[in-house]
Amino acid sequence: MLNYEKKKSISYAKWGYIFILPFFITFLIFSLIPLVDTVRYSFYEYYRSGIKEIGPNFIGIANYLSLLKSDMLKYSANTLILWVIGFVPQIVIALVLACWFTDARLKIHGQQFFKVVIYLPNLIMASAFALLFFTMFSTNGPINSILMSLGWVKNPIDFMGSVIGTRSLVGFMNFLMWFGNTTIMLMAAVMGISMDIFEASELDGCNSIKRFFYITLPLIRPILAYTLITSIIGGLQMFDVPQILTNGQGNPDRTSMTLIMFLNSHLKSKNYGMAGALSVYLFIVSGILCMIVYKMTNDTDPDGSKKAAKKKAKEERRRR
Repeated sequence: MLNYEKKKSISYAKWGYIFILPFFITFLIFSLIPLVDTVRYSFYEYYRSGIKEIGPNFIGIANYLSLLKSDMLKYSANTLILWVIGFVPQIVIALVLACWFTDARLKIHGQQFFKVVIYLPNLIMASAFALLFFTMFSTNGPINSILMSLGWVKNPIDFMGSVIGTRSLVGFMNFLMWFGNTTIMLMAAVMGISMDIFEASELDGCNSIKRFFYITLPLIRPILAYTLITSIIGGLQMFDVPQILTNGQGNPDRTSMTLIMFLNSHLKSKNYGMAGALSVYLFIVSGILCMIVYKMTNDTDPDGSKKAAKKKAKEERRRR
């Protein structure tokens, strides 16, 4: 009896900690320590001039002030424009496709095939995608050859020689690479809504547009918030597509230079102090934008009861 009670009191919780220990060790070595070092070096003068290494010398917030006087704000605007060009059509088309494929009344055949085709561009490496578009839309590429053979243009179009052309290509590539992933996530969110709700709305005479705006969108708000937040973080980290498409120059006239391309230029020149300060700026901006999105999409009063209670309390105070 004593042996049985002793065995019964054995705690296996320690094995859970042992299993998750490798993650924390890996995170500490490869993420947390480099993160702390990045913040620390942002307050130091630490760069390489030729073969001579300068620093690290503590200079306070001088790196942060230097970045504000640089073209960082211009590159921030470039990053925002490129993200908007790619994300707006991405979320619109993903929502339409998600509602279309999950609508039981349409009875679409071959859904698995379409899902694979939609998601396929997400599996292609961004570098390969950028090289493909660079070849297709170059002045001697197949797109110009087709347009000239059809007689639509007389001379080759320099797509990557114009601001609109380059930004449109970058946005279009980001759209193609990520709209499939967004569509699959939104489809999962819509499929999580009970069919009873849709059937009840149909009995009440709710049409497709009202059902989309008053039922589907509010109920998939958490997934929409997740999609928007991850897209903002990914947009701020946009690098590979514009880097390869413009050969790292951000042409024309650096209008497609992103913040990470600007950061990469500091890392390439071994200016670790300036690169650390720019990384901290990116972290702060990401946090602020994500917080704004979370506040906008997190509805803590879905039925309006809190708002009604506050309104009633205000009216009672006025009467007194």
